[in-house]
Amino acid sequence: MTGGHLQIVVCGAGCAADVARLVDTAQKQTWTAAVTATPNAMDFMDVPVIEKLAGVPVRSHYRASPGARRSLPAADALVVAPATYNSINKIALGLADNYAMTSVAELIGRQLPTVIVPFVNAALAARLPFRRAVASLRDEGVRVLLGPEDGWEPHPPGSGDDRRRVFPWAAAFETAARLAYEVRSPRGRPMQTW
Repeated sequence: MTGGHLQIVVCGAGCAADVARLVDTAQKQTWTAAVTATPNAMDFMDVPVIEKLAGVPVRSHYRASPGARRSLPAADALVVAPATYNSINKIALGLADNYAMTSVAELIGRQLPTVIVPFVNAALAARLPFRRAVASLRDEGVRVLLGPEDGWEPHPPGSGDDRRRVFPWAAAFETAARLAYEVRSPRGRPMQTW
């Protein structure tokens, strides 16, 4: 699918600094992209660079003016990457304690094609709450890129910087674009999602 709009939600992990790679990948496929960040993610990103590349402001807070109209196009797909241990657990539980988590909750509720790419170490990924959260999200139709079949595994504790270099930005976009295409035109026909 070309010509869609990708909503990106970035959580506070080291590879959040590289989210421009996802924006660039989307744009090379004639998609537009907008970035929403958790409050913690703002410290990891070069916000002016992301805004210049995307052509729209990075959002991290609710609008100050309730009467202001939405300036972004409706999204065709959502990618949450990097998704932290904390954010994955929040998303699965439906917790919306900041603008980014509220956006994710609403977009999943609208059945928007959603891809989540965890960036967690193996000790955190071994925890039962995390495993339950991933299973719950998958049961809800969210595509969580994690496991041998996705070529993306939790990293050993303390090795996050090394794993940052190989974070699967392109795979996240390709998966989201494929899901959006399947929703929009199975067998070549437009389909309503609700």
